[in-house]
Amino acid sequence: MAEIAFFDVETTFSTGHGRRFYLVEFGAILVCPRKLVEVGNFCTLVRPPDLSAVAPTRLSGITRKAVAAAPAFEEVADRVFDILNGRVWAGHNILRFDCHRIKEAFADIGRPPPQPVGVIDSLEVLMQKFGRRAGDLKMATLASYFGLGQQKHRSLEDVRMNLEVIKHCAAVLLLESSLPHILPGKDQGNLSMVTRSKTGEEGSRKSPPTSLGSHRSVPYQKGRLGKMVERAKEALEGAKGSKSLNSILRHSRLLL
Repeated sequence: MAEIAFFDVETTFSTGHGRRFYLVEFGAILVCPRKLVEVGNFCTLVRPPDLSAVAPTRLSGITRKAVAAAPAFEEVADRVFDILNGRVWAGHNILRFDCHRIKEAFADIGRPPPQPVGVIDSLEVLMQKFGRRAGDLKMATLASYFGLGQQKHRSLEDVRMNLEVIKHCAAVLLLESSLPHILPGKDQGNLSMVTRSKTGEEGSRKSPPTSLGSHRSVPYQKGRLGKMVERAKEALEGAKGSKSLNSILRHSRLLL
């Protein structure tokens, strides 16, 4: 059985014409699919081809000095290839972002990229199985929802958090499937949220492809609630002694 390679890339982008992304960090953990435990890992900073053309605000807490001293991608390409090739790839929103960045990095050095035997995008899986109960499904939001701490925006920490988020979601879904008539599912008890979308490429890569709105469920038609309360009061006032319950039951059809 193929091991699962959870991976994440941190990027910056060139500020000149033809803006494109460059890797500044790659991190991955190998996970046993039977036990969901980490069995290996690799993480490295990566020096972009032209550091002077890189926007410093894109370094996600990684200093320019550290990136300048990091190896070029060509120097770590063998390790990246070995940890990814022939394994199941997993990560959050990797289909829309991280997979493309890996292919671009290998194309830049004239080498064929690693190939997965399958891909698990946790964003896509959670949208289908877990729903929007946890908000906008960004990794930071999911981590906060499950009390896992703050997202670091560093590759190795983020993939480990990704694995823990999946474990928590799986546990919730397992419990709900055991008692579906008691425990609320993804279509019940959801918390509606109004989210402020981030601008720039980081927001587009980490955000789900659709936005959330807000809504409010109203169980009664406008004006009906007041009449229902008045009828309830009349029913209770008319109930005397041992006939209390019978009186309420007699009026129940009118109340509803």
